[in-house]
Amino acid sequence: MGFRPNTVNKKSLTEFNPKIFNKSVEITGVSINAQKVIPGDLFIAFAGAKTHGIKYLDQAIKNGAVAVLSDQEVQADIPLFTHPEPRVLVGPISAWLYSQPFNSLTALGITGTNGKTTTVNLINQMWQFNSIKSGLIGTLGVEVLDKKISLSRTTPEADELQAIVATMVEEKVTHLVMEVSSHAIDQGRIMGANYQVAGFSNLTQDHLDYHKTMEQYFLAKAKLFTKDYAQVAVINIDDQYGKRLAKQIDLPVMTVSRTKPAATWYLSDAQLTSSGYKIKINSSSGEIIQASFALLGDYNLDNLLMAVAMVSAAGMPADQISTAIEKLHSVPGRLETVDVGQSFRALVDYAHTPDAVERAITTVRKSTTGRLIGILGCGGDRDSSKRSLMGKALLAGSDFAIFTSDNPRSESAGEILQQMTAGLLINERGVIEPDRKLAIDCAVKNAKPEDVILLMGKGHESGQEVNGVITPFDDRSELAESIKRLAIK
Repeated sequence: MGFRPNTVNKKSLTEFNPKIFNKSVEITGVSINAQKVIPGDLFIAFAGAKTHGIKYLDQAIKNGAVAVLSDQEVQADIPLFTHPEPRVLVGPISAWLYSQPFNSLTALGITGTNGKTTTVNLINQMWQFNSIKSGLIGTLGVEVLDKKISLSRTTPEADELQAIVATMVEEKVTHLVMEVSSHAIDQGRIMGANYQVAGFSNLTQDHLDYHKTMEQYFLAKAKLFTKDYAQVAVINIDDQYGKRLAKQIDLPVMTVSRTKPAATWYLSDAQLTSSGYKIKINSSSGEIIQASFALLGDYNLDNLLMAVAMVSAAGMPADQISTAIEKLHSVPGRLETVDVGQSFRALVDYAHTPDAVERAITTVRKSTTGRLIGILGCGGDRDSSKRSLMGKALLAGSDFAIFTSDNPRSESAGEILQQMTAGLLINERGVIEPDRKLAIDCAVKNAKPEDVILLMGKGHESGQEVNGVITPFDDRSELAESIKRLAIK
């Protein structure tokens, strides 16, 4: 059932809105998922992507729902209330019930195509290194102090989100950082949220199966940067969409840049070392941050800049930021090293967009003296227009490219691979191997000393989904086991 605060005062729905709730019913929770309903919940039922929640009303009642809100009139054994758009009320009702939990802590939200997961983790580490009680919500799940739970989405539905944040408040958490996806913004999942600082990392092609065009994708992201959700914006103006966003929004704006000294936060120096970078960051107000930073890649310098600007906007002084940067470590599944004693390097990365694939390959190439063996697949039931671009990026950047499956979901892995490789002259420069386990074996068999294997697409994920069935599959453990079997003598 995920996170729920231990103590919630009963509240009568008429107190929220007597026009909608014209009968007094006391609730202690909110749920849009009948299976997750617990006694005392208001069940909110609306149309989803595949079915309507009202079909599961009996299950909700069985689990203890005391009232239902829907856009459909049905016979019910509990009080039924109607509204033409029940989804837009999920966040506000949940926030009201849990006493506006976002207002009881310092909340930061970051959106963008790439870098969200790393940036929120860097921010969370900075806080924790400075003894700040903090929480995190994102692709890697929820962290509330020492408690962790996985999520099915990067940004939870509004009922879960408000309950999670209420739990954090109950646990005396004072700071929250979270990833905010474009789907969540568009679908109203963050209604009821309030971010002291909202960050924009970048916008590159992804999710066009949902948004249809890059313009619609951008407009969905831009909704976060309004007074409905945020108080201050931190924007990467090295990104063309970021530059546009910074000019058009009606919020105080702080900018970050690796190339523009006039930005609020500017990376004035980054010297490559054997373990990362020696960095110097200048602010327009005269602050100087100097430190050793242990993550490689230009995109991680972008992520660091964003993290620095956001924690500064939230009140952390420059000396504490500098000290924290020295201690930062990488994020699971992001250029994560797999080392079981082999003579070559092996890395796992979450790159699953054309831009991210190019960036990961470029970063690894800089420290590779041998060949770069790249492995990549594309997920099913997602933006199909990016598949050929990802395939081109893999072949162009790798000395040996292995095209394989990712999470085919309901699609044919073979058809996805055809789209990835259409028009490419692979010849002796690569192979197509639909079985991901065999693709990994192929890379390991081909790897020689000084080479590097870069396994992309799934990163931290622990399963592979085929036709609705998820079977255990972790790239990191699969790669390690393959190396032990085939490369360690």
